Amino acid sequence: MQIHHRGYVSGDPRVKPAAGYGIDRPTEIPDQMDVLIVGTGPAASVVTAQLSRFPSINARAIEQRPGRLEVGQADGIQARSVETFQAFGFANEVIEEAYRNVEMCFWTPDPENPQNIKRHSRAADDSTGMSEFPHIYVNQSRILDYFLRDAERAPGKIVPDYGVEFLDCQIDPNAEYPVTARIKYTAGERAGEERTVQAKYLVGGDGARSQVRRSLGHKLHGDASMHAWGVMDVMVNTDFPDIQVKCSIQSHEAGNILLIPREGGYLVRFYVDLGELTAEDAGAIRNTPVEEIIATANRIIHPYTMDVKNVAWFSVYEVAHRITDGFDDVEDEERGTRCARAFIMGDACHTHSAKAGQGMNVSIQDGFNLGWKLAAVLEGRAPISLLDTYAEERKVIAQDLIDFDKEWSTLMAKSVDDWEDPDELEKYYTKTQEFPAGFMTQYTQSAITTSLANQDLAPGFPIGKRFKSTEVIRRSDNRWRHLGHLHEADGRWRVYVFADAAAPALEGTDMADFAAWWANDDASPRNLYTPAGGDEDAVFDVKAVYQQDYTEVELHDVPLTYQPLKVPFGLHDINQVFSAGHGRDIFRDREISRDGAVVVVRPDQYVAGIFPLTAREELAEFFAGNMIPVENSIKG
Repeated sequence: MQIHHRGYVSGDPRVKPAAGYGIDRPTEIPDQMDVLIVGTGPAASVVTAQLSRFPSINARAIEQRPGRLEVGQADGIQARSVETFQAFGFANEVIEEAYRNVEMCFWTPDPENPQNIKRHSRAADDSTGMSEFPHIYVNQSRILDYFLRDAERAPGKIVPDYGVEFLDCQIDPNAEYPVTARIKYTAGERAGEERTVQAKYLVGGDGARSQVRRSLGHKLHGDASMHAWGVMDVMVNTDFPDIQVKCSIQSHEAGNILLIPREGGYLVRFYVDLGELTAEDAGAIRNTPVEEIIATANRIIHPYTMDVKNVAWFSVYEVAHRITDGFDDVEDEERGTRCARAFIMGDACHTHSAKAGQGMNVSIQDGFNLGWKLAAVLEGRAPISLLDTYAEERKVIAQDLIDFDKEWSTLMAKSVDDWEDPDELEKYYTKTQEFPAGFMTQYTQSAITTSLANQDLAPGFPIGKRFKSTEVIRRSDNRWRHLGHLHEADGRWRVYVFADAAAPALEGTDMADFAAWWANDDASPRNLYTPAGGDEDAVFDVKAVYQQDYTEVELHDVPLTYQPLKVPFGLHDINQVFSAGHGRDIFRDREISRDGAVVVVRPDQYVAGIFPLTAREELAEFFAGNMIPVENSIKG
């Protein structure tokens, strides 16, 4: 965390001074606003936290519930989500309170006595080093707390307006405030009162029964698997030896269990197989009492038993896989003729089983994808067409999720007698680890993602996939740092400039030539899109990474372009220069060309493109396709 550059900070540096619409933020919902966010689920909370970092944007979040979510259904947090938490500044806090998954145990019928179960095998949770962050379990309500705390700490000071329901809306794309929404107070002295408000943009993160989705005329399409599961969070005394380890348990005749230990060391979640359904009993199964679920679980784990001492929460559900026919308010035949003004995210767009642990995680990425784009458009840094990429990118991801979850949930429900290979479930789990960890997403070529033409310059940073961090030595203090951990959710593009093999120099190298172009050429992205009077890196966070050992890199040999000025004191930020050392070599680890390369990363941490260190027109052309020059630029 870098602080004090704008003046000494004596309090908590995570709590930012109020600015813009965050100053004396009114408790009353205004008649007009920039963004109306409906819901406080994972996707909506991410957008709320993101927009609160831009106090020039007037955003409000409404929630039908009278207060915060107390018991959330989701609990699995994939490593990609934890990377996102790092961008918002609370990854370590979540990790500390969560259950950390390290392996999965597979239990199957004992070959010598099939009525009993026996531990068959174990599989490491991340055997290939997909991320430095862990796979964890913690209640969804806590994740929402963290994002909403971040929103309240940010300069915009956004706090949800609880007890307010979204009813419906009308959209006039040609109006200054295209969205006219009806809302209704559901709690407090004003309960029952209806109002009409206007917004430039509407964001619906209001769950599977989304009123925003209905108001836009979209529907969820798909089918149910006709297989029921009971899920319960319980505290137990048991002789089952892996009660605090993630387990797949397959019995011979009683069904299957997916066991998920929860945070705190006592709470455990059981997904208990309740069997196949018919159309006639599909509704009745939801009335299954928790005592029956417990009894079924005991039959499955025989010869072990569990004595349930407390039930924190339970439910019965049928697996369903559904995806909406639209992620925004633009119909397919309208694409290209007008831009979106309303968006839906999370469960409003896609529903599936809980056992793959994807719902909250994919929703978080929905929100991260949309949030920075809304901020860029509303602040005038990007054309409104940027918002079209939300539906283009996230609908593909949602369909991939549905396809994966169908296969995974089918395997989880499969009778042990139907397996040809007793190791098949474990093999599938290991083979597909990248998907449930959140790392299979790869955005294709668009205005914000290039082709794969220069991929060979840095194979370890696949274009369109998330920027996979690794360690470097920060030259200012000679500490190793994970490069990706310095990527904050601040809406800035990251430009990682990996040096050629020449020693650091102020001129005469490709690295120095790039710095001179970036800083001095009127056509460079920095000079076209960075407003005057602010930090030199206000729009593009440029970091220099040298191949040499840190003992051979002196800051006085590094062009000042890579040490940007900070206002108001004109301090040079010397913390943006990195190198190799202590066995850490990012060029080796990510297969970066020794001739150098420029890796551009989107504000949501996905690699946008890779360019030769000598690229000029290519870089300028890329940013010209997704940004708007400022009239009073840093060179104006």
